[in-house]
Amino acid sequence: MHFFLIVLAVHALVNFYLALRGWQALEAAPALRPWWTVFMVLMFVAYPLGRWLEKLWFHPLPIGLHWIGSFWFAVMLYATLLVLLIDLGRLLNLAWPWIQALGVDNMPLLKLRALLIVFGATLLIVVGGHINAWYPKIVRLDLTLPKQAGQLEYLRIVAASDVHLGTIIGPRKTAKLVATMNSLNPDVILFAGDVVDEDVKPVIKQNLGENLRQLHAPYGVYAATGNHEYIGGGEPSIRYLEEHGIKMLRDTALLVNEAFYLVGREDLHKRWAKGEERKSLPQILEGVDPSKPLILLDHQPYRLEEAEQAGIDLQLSGHTHHGQLWPFGYITRKIFEVSRGYHQKGNTHYYVSTGFGTWGPPVRTGNRPEILVINLYFKE
Repeated sequence: MHFFLIVLAVHALVNFYLALRGWQALEAAPALRPWWTVFMVLMFVAYPLGRWLEKLWFHPLPIGLHWIGSFWFAVMLYATLLVLLIDLGRLLNLAWPWIQALGVDNMPLLKLRALLIVFGATLLIVVGGHINAWYPKIVRLDLTLPKQAGQLEYLRIVAASDVHLGTIIGPRKTAKLVATMNSLNPDVILFAGDVVDEDVKPVIKQNLGENLRQLHAPYGVYAATGNHEYIGGGEPSIRYLEEHGIKMLRDTALLVNEAFYLVGREDLHKRWAKGEERKSLPQILEGVDPSKPLILLDHQPYRLEEAEQAGIDLQLSGHTHHGQLWPFGYITRKIFEVSRGYHQKGNTHYYVSTGFGTWGPPVRTGNRPEILVINLYFKE
């Protein structure tokens, strides 16, 4: 509850700052000020109101509010950064009157022009980020493990994390995910958590599970839980995925084709959602043959040394989105040992994906969405 109150307070403060600056910038066009007030109130309430109404009434009105509010988060970020830059210039003007030195004598007109520049620049950034979010890149990685895997010489893994199925990631994006994954000729398909974006009801209403049923791989389709599955209640989302062809690995190790193990850890958020701790890796790996390849799905890339100590060969994670929106990637780099990409510790290989979908705004400005192809070669 405290977390959501803090988020709401920050949301309110940022919107108030933008509303105030916009009001001041409209000094040269006072007739627009009432419309600006109405616009800012609508933007402020759009996301929380849309999400609340959506739970009661899955209809174009709350869906539209959800989309508007989601885009507004990205607009807020970049408009705020640009307005702060302008305010920095105004502060510098107090020490050195550079604005007057430029011969500007109509300050109201200058403010209006600054507002239009902020609007135009923000629009370009957000539209560009939205287009970027719809075109995932294919990341290819070849790795050799010093183990044998039965009769297999190599294994092609096609993987993704942070799909966030729901209102924003709907039928078109889900169909794109499925078609792309199938086109990569996977031996096995893996999802490293956050397949569902919190509430599973929009997923059910849009029948996105039928898209997931179209995923095909000889050794199956598997997923670990993410924090968003548990934010949405856990069991309803997990049950829905299981019913639509995805085997959920929940603190378990599964021997596939007598050749390799798939290990899935429950997400750390289970502790907050259900009051239960997840199992440790040594507990999960009891009875496992360590001479066979061990592939781990663990959504949040914390405490990477645990996988190394447990003898895991490959860990796939997500969660970070590598910030999704610039400049948040600098923050995720500070929080996580690996915020994105490939890493190796000892004999353990790690890959932290930037994710396929988006959370919040359907915009990516800090990186590309991605689908991962890993060719695992076995050579003892």
